[in-house]
Amino acid sequence: MRQLTALDVQFLNAESTTTTGHVGGLSILDPLTAPDRTLTLDGLREHIGSRLHLARPLRWRLLPVPLGLDHPYWIDDPEFDLEYHVREIALPAPGDPKQLGEQIARLTARPLDRRRPLWEAYLMHGLHDGTKAVYTKVHHSAIDGVSGAELIGVLMDTTAEPAPRKPPKTPQKEPVPTPVALALNGTRKLVLHPVKAALQVPKLLQHLDDVPGLGRYPGVGLLAKAGSVLNRVTRQGPGRHEAARPRLVAPDTPFNGPISPHRRFAYGSLPLDEVKHVKNTFGVTVNDVVLALCASVMRRWLADHDALPDQPLVTLVPLSVRTPEQAKDAGNQVSVMLAPLPTHLADPAARLAEVTSAMVAAKQRYQPLPASWLVDFSGMLPAALGGLAARATMKFLGATAPVVNLVVSNVPGSQRPLYLAGARLLGNYPVSAITDASGGLNITVMSYDGKLDFGLVACRELIPDVWDLIGHLHDALAELTKLAAEHTREP
Repeated sequence: MRQLTALDVQFLNAESTTTTGHVGGLSILDPLTAPDRTLTLDGLREHIGSRLHLARPLRWRLLPVPLGLDHPYWIDDPEFDLEYHVREIALPAPGDPKQLGEQIARLTARPLDRRRPLWEAYLMHGLHDGTKAVYTKVHHSAIDGVSGAELIGVLMDTTAEPAPRKPPKTPQKEPVPTPVALALNGTRKLVLHPVKAALQVPKLLQHLDDVPGLGRYPGVGLLAKAGSVLNRVTRQGPGRHEAARPRLVAPDTPFNGPISPHRRFAYGSLPLDEVKHVKNTFGVTVNDVVLALCASVMRRWLADHDALPDQPLVTLVPLSVRTPEQAKDAGNQVSVMLAPLPTHLADPAARLAEVTSAMVAAKQRYQPLPASWLVDFSGMLPAALGGLAARATMKFLGATAPVVNLVVSNVPGSQRPLYLAGARLLGNYPVSAITDASGGLNITVMSYDGKLDFGLVACRELIPDVWDLIGHLHDALAELTKLAAEHTREP
C-alpha cells in the first residue's frame, strides 16, 4: 500500500465536468513484424499481462480515506480484470489520420473509472495504410512524463522477439486497513496538519513571488519579503530578497478562458536530424528549437484568426526533477516554469534568439525555488480542503485574465526502434491534458527513433482547426532549416 503525495492528489482534485486528469500516448505500429504478421486483441492482452508484475501502477486502484480526511492510497486491485482495461476499436473507412485523431479526442475526453486501476488501452484497426494503433491513457496521479516513458520501456522491447522477463513472484495478499483505521489515522494527520504547515510557512513564503503566475497578484511580493525575514528569524535558512524583476503577463487569446468537456487531437512528426542541424548551426538546444517552432506556429495561427497580440505569449514548461534514486518510483516528480513565447516577433531568426535568451533567464529566475516546491505548496492545505480549493482555483484562473496561454512540454524518449508484442513502433505521440488554468492547448513532444513526435490536444470549441497547427509545424521547420543553410553559407 502506498499513499499518494499532495502533488499526486492535485491531478485527482483538478478533475471536473470539463477537465480530466489523465495523460496518454498514441502508438502507431507496423503489424508485419509481429507474429503471424498481425496484432490482435488477444495477443496484446497476453503481452501486457506478462509484464504487469513489472509495471506496478497498472494494477493499482485508489483506496479513499473516509470523509476525505487524508490523501487516498494505492492498493493492488484484488479484482483486477485485464479484459476491462485492454479493448479494441475499428475506425470507419478510410481510416485516415484525422479520423484517428477524432477517435483519440473522444476517448481522451472520457474520465477514467476511479473504482478500477486508472488506465485503459485501445487497439485500433482500420487505419488507411494497414498499420495498427494503440492508444493508452493513464492517470497523471500515478505517473509523470518521465515515469510514463519508463513504463513504455517495460511494455516494449528493442527487438521484434520479446525479451525474456523474470516470471512474477507469487503475489502476497496485501493487508488493507479498515475504514475505521483509515479514518482514525486521517483524523490524527488532520489535527497535526496546522503544526506541520506552520513549520513550512517561513521556508515557502519567501519563494511565493517565484511561483509561476503568483507574482502578478498584489501583495505577493510583500509576503515574499516577509517570508524571507521570517526565515532568517526562525533560522530555517539564510532568507532571500532580490530586486523586483519584470513579471510575465499573458495576453488574451481565443484559446484562453473556460474550456469545454470536448477535445480535438492532432499529431505529426519532424525529423530530428533537421532539428539538430538548426540547433548546431545556431548554438542552441533542441528544446530551444522546439519552442521557436511553437512560437512560429502560434504566431501564424493567431494572425490567421486576426488575434495576434503585441506582446509574447506565456507558456508553461513542465520540468522533471526526478533524481536517479527516484528513477523507478511511480508518481510525480515535476516542477514547472513560465517562459515567454515570442509570437510578437516577425523574424524567425529573432524568435529563435529570443527563445534561447528567455529560457536562460527563466532557468535563472526559477533557480531559487527548491526542487520540491510544487509538492510542498500542494501540501499546505489539509487533504479535506484540497479538492475544493483546487477546483475553485481552476475555475477562478479560467474566468480571469490568463496566467499562461498554453503548455509546451518536451519528453525524452528512446532513440532505438521499439516493438510492442512484436509490432514495430513507428511513432509515439503524446496525448496530454488541458485545464481552465493552463489554456485550451497543450503541445507535447516526445523524441523517438530519429524523430520528434508532436501530440496536440485542444479544446474543441476554442481551437477546432487544430490540424492546421501540424501543417504550420512543418512550415516552421522548413523556415528554420533555410535560415541555417543561409547562415552556413555566410563568409
